[in-house]
Amino acid sequence: MEREPRAEKVSVVADVRERFEDAEAVLITEYRGLSVSDLAELRAALRDTGTTYKIYKNTLVRLAIEENAPEGTSQMLVGPTALAFVKKDPSAAAKALKTFASNNDALIIKGAILSGGLLDEAQVRELAELPSRDELLASIAGGLAAPLQSIASMMNNLLSEVSGLLQALSDKGGATKSSLVSEQSDDPAVSETDSAVTSAETEIVTDEASDETEITGTETDPVTEEQSDGDEATKED
Repeated sequence: MEREPRAEKVSVVADVRERFEDAEAVLITEYRGLSVSDLAELRAALRDTGTTYKIYKNTLVRLAIEENAPEGTSQMLVGPTALAFVKKDPSAAAKALKTFASNNDALIIKGAILSGGLLDEAQVRELAELPSRDELLASIAGGLAAPLQSIASMMNNLLSEVSGLLQALSDKGGATKSSLVSEQSDDPAVSETDSAVTSAETEIVTDEASDETEITGTETDPVTEEQSDGDEATKED
C-alpha cells in the first residue's frame, strides 16, 4: 500500500510550483561551503534586484516542476541546491550572483530557466553582462530627452534670430527715413526747386490780386459815367 505524501511536503511542492510559475526566471546554484552569514549577504544582494533566494530539497523541486521543466533541469538539481526566483530583472539578478561568486568560490552557478528554456552556466554569465532593466530604462529616457532638448534649443535659437531680424529691420527703416530727410535738406537742387515753387506760388497770388483790382476798377467806371451824364442832362434842362 502506497503511503500518502505528508501535508508538509505537499505544501512545499505547491509553494515551489507557484514560485516557478510567477517568476520571470529561476537561477539554479549550489551553495556548498557558504556560511550562514554568507547566505544572508547573498540574499540581501539578490533582494535588491527583486529576487528571492530559497533552499529546497531536490526531490521536492523535481516533483513540483516535472511537468513543465525544460529538458536537462533535473540534472542540475543535485547536491546542496538553492534557487533564485527572479520577479522582474533576470540580468540584474544574474549580475548579483556573478559578483558574489567572484568573491566567494563556494557559490557555484549551475544554470537558469528563462522564458521556458534552460541556460547553462556560461549563458547565465553572459546574461549578467547585459544591461539591467533600470539601465535600459535610463538609456531610453536619455535618448528621448535629448531630441526634446534639441528641439527646445532650436526653437529658442529660431525665436532669437527672428527677434534680431525684426529689430534690425526696424533700425534699418528708421535710418533710411532719417537719411532721406537729411539728403533732401542737403541737396541744393531740392532746395532750389522748393524756392522756385514758393516764388511761383507768390507770383500767382500777386497776379490774382492784381486781376481782382482791375476788375473792380472796370465795374466802377460805368457808374461814374452814368452820374456824369445825369449831371449834364440836368444842366441842359
